[in-house]
Amino acid sequence: MNLTPLVQSFVLHFGEMGSHWGINRTVGQMYALLYVSEKPLNADEMAEALGFSRSNVSMGLKELTSWRLVKLQHLPGDRREYYSTPEDVWAIFQTLAEERKKREVDPTLTMLRGALLEKPSNDADQHAQARMAEMHDLIDLTTSWFTDMQRLDVDTLKTLMKLGSQVQKFLEFKQKLPTFMGGSEITKE
Repeated sequence: MNLTPLVQSFVLHFGEMGSHWGINRTVGQMYALLYVSEKPLNADEMAEALGFSRSNVSMGLKELTSWRLVKLQHLPGDRREYYSTPEDVWAIFQTLAEERKKREVDPTLTMLRGALLEKPSNDADQHAQARMAEMHDLIDLTTSWFTDMQRLDVDTLKTLMKLGSQVQKFLEFKQKLPTFMGGSEITKE
């Protein structure tokens, strides 16, 4: 299987970016190849297309499977296992975000909760614990927001993301509304 220059460029870039995202180059390239492939690929096809050893491909597939980023398929009359990515890019994004939260955010929140339960023994620990509380609250708020966003359907989420900074205008407008019940006038500055 020969990669076109367009596909090769994408695959190589994903491999380089993988190291910034916490995965190795091989896994990044494998995922990129599966993502742009028109059909599911088996491990031998991936190894040939990318010039990787079969064992590297097998290890990479195990990692991608553990991240729930690839789907395993069997084709009629073929005993080999074939892999593909979900078709919906939003589903991929959501899965990736869930897995990163589970692997990175949740353990940090657990550590911070434990640290906040300890009694500080001196001023330095008291200061450190106060800073940890701020970090905990920020991460907890962000996690709650993320959970709320995951509950939205894709069209609503797209609309919200497209609003961008216009959300701030809405919030400013909302703050100008009277705080008493039943009021319909907007306060003037």
